[in-house]
Amino acid sequence: MNLFLLQEAAGQAGSNWSFILMMVAIFAIMYILMIRPQQKRQKELNKFRDALKKGDKIITAGGIYAVVKSIEDNTVLVEVDGNVTLRVDKSMIMRDPSDMAQK
Repeated sequence: MNLFLLQEAAGQAGSNWSFILMMVAIFAIMYILMIRPQQKRQKELNKFRDALKKGDKIITAGGIYAVVKSIEDNTVLVEVDGNVTLRVDKSMIMRDPSDMAQK
């Protein structure tokens, strides 16, 4: 009976290690497939926002196509049509319209 309990305890310890190893593998796969690409996209978006200059064409998060008129610390003044200008938070600038043509 004592031998049976030792074998059962050894089996449980092995299954605990396999469970931990499986959880580490799942986290590693999630990191490679989900977290890392999102961090890369965010880094590219921040680089795009930092490189904005007067005359660049942009698309806002709300889907507004505009041209940059001036840039301040956290805001961008954009021209939508004719003399219509909007002040947009820099974090709401999503992409360059020419990127849409490439995709």
